[in-house]
Amino acid sequence: MHAFANLLDRLSYEPRRNGKLALMEDYFRHTPDPERGYGLAALTDELTFQNAKPGLIRALVAERTDPVLFALSRDYVGDLSETVALMWPRRPRQGDLIGHNAPPGPLLSEVILGLQTTGKAALPGQLAAWLDGLDEIGRWALLKLITGALRVGVSARLAKTAVARLGPVEVNEVEEVWHGLAPPYLTLFDWLEGRSPPPESRDPAPFRPPMLANPTDLEELTRTEAPEAFAAEWKWDGIRVEVAAGRDAGGRHIARLYSRSGDDISATFPDVVDAVDFDGAIDGELLIVREGMVQSFNVLQQRLNRKSVTEKLTRDFPAHVRAYDLLALGGEDLRPLPFAERRARLEAFVAGLGPMFSVSEPVRFGTWEEVAAARADPQSAGAGSDAAAVEGVMLKRLDSAYVPGRPKGLWYKWKQDPHVVDAVLMYAQRGSGKRSSFYSDYTFGLWTEVDGAPGLVPVGKAYFGFTDEELKEIDKFVRNNTINRFGPVREVVHEAGEGLVLEVAFEGVNRSTRHKSGVAMRFPRISRLRWDKPPGEADRLATLERLIPSDAAESAAARRGRRKR
Repeated sequence: MHAFANLLDRLSYEPRRNGKLALMEDYFRHTPDPERGYGLAALTDELTFQNAKPGLIRALVAERTDPVLFALSRDYVGDLSETVALMWPRRPRQGDLIGHNAPPGPLLSEVILGLQTTGKAALPGQLAAWLDGLDEIGRWALLKLITGALRVGVSARLAKTAVARLGPVEVNEVEEVWHGLAPPYLTLFDWLEGRSPPPESRDPAPFRPPMLANPTDLEELTRTEAPEAFAAEWKWDGIRVEVAAGRDAGGRHIARLYSRSGDDISATFPDVVDAVDFDGAIDGELLIVREGMVQSFNVLQQRLNRKSVTEKLTRDFPAHVRAYDLLALGGEDLRPLPFAERRARLEAFVAGLGPMFSVSEPVRFGTWEEVAAARADPQSAGAGSDAAAVEGVMLKRLDSAYVPGRPKGLWYKWKQDPHVVDAVLMYAQRGSGKRSSFYSDYTFGLWTEVDGAPGLVPVGKAYFGFTDEELKEIDKFVRNNTINRFGPVREVVHEAGEGLVLEVAFEGVNRSTRHKSGVAMRFPRISRLRWDKPPGEADRLATLERLIPSDAAESAAARRGRRKR
């Protein structure tokens, strides 16, 4: 546990990508099995603990500390794991006596296996014993494992890149075998260090890591790329999925639906899986299509993450896969082929699959200016009645192989410009981790009629989009203009003549019965500080409501009707 805790501590203070890679590579090279494998699992978010939850941590610390002191400390520090790690009152253990060597703290493998196997009743005592046996950094790392939020600036891809450096392989080769492996990844390390051949997957419907696109704009395309080298297609506003199917050793047909991150979501969309009667793999977008028209993402959300899927749900929210690419067919891996060839085979293949599948239509163009015009007006450029579900344009080099990850220069995404509104800062709260000393989580509002008079109503929250310097400016404003406190939340001045206006960018907006304003923003972020604008000139709620898709308003009305009945 000591080595992994030190790794997390150093990663949290290392801002450079190459610096983080060097730290992780050193850890994987010099930490023995199975410890390094469990460390890799933690860094790639592959661990789940049924009984270990943040509530358990709060209950434990409440037994050993004054609750008021803990609440004040939690408010000041801003992070649960860090607060408990700093103030945990250790109890002496056997061996902690003068003249005796204290017993070593637990191994990472012991902790992880213990968290996975210890019963709910025995877990609090076991966790308290581990905390007593660790120093502050070790306690912090242990608690980060339990809360599932390491927040050390390491993505799963970066961790896999570091482990790939142990052998003469590319990170994409690690991605290829990753979903057939399980912690502590002994076969992976044996392969990377030359003791065995690559791990083999016998899964007839494996997940294939997706190829991702880099953002672009007209200036970059005009300066760096030739339009004749690319194909264009619509970028649909659903969720990226992979449909994979094949036959096992007994000849049984297996079909699965994967999310972009490799999660098996077949149980949530059995109608899609039941429609798969081929052996191969399709990369596409999962959408809801009613009466031939693609619905908004808000409609799709009503089927996502459902634990039970009824016949009525599948009937009211019919799923559909709009295919982007053909990755495999009949046992043949098509990913090394050029995109132009894969696309031709995709169109011929999907034509015979039935109504569950369709091909994402190409966007015809000759110049980048024509792509820009299509992006600005999808309806006139061929998207027709589905234009409201178009998120932008995808550009794919005709000669590009299908390469996992986000390679440069092969695929581009040119998303539609975000919506923006000028909103007034109303409430602020400290962030977590590095931002625990700053008020970095903001609630903002728009003007509307409140009890017959103009007033602000909260419409969203955001905690990113600003620079470090802007964060310091907002933090200073919050501290100097606090008018009320609600636990860790500060209310700041927000009158018509006083306050701070934030320009908020967002991807979309829908009706919501869970929010006081009746609307919910999608992916809001702070795009600019409007020191130049008086709060009284900020936008009104009606400005936001005009952006709501008609199907979102209808579905919200239907839900209200069901509740009344």
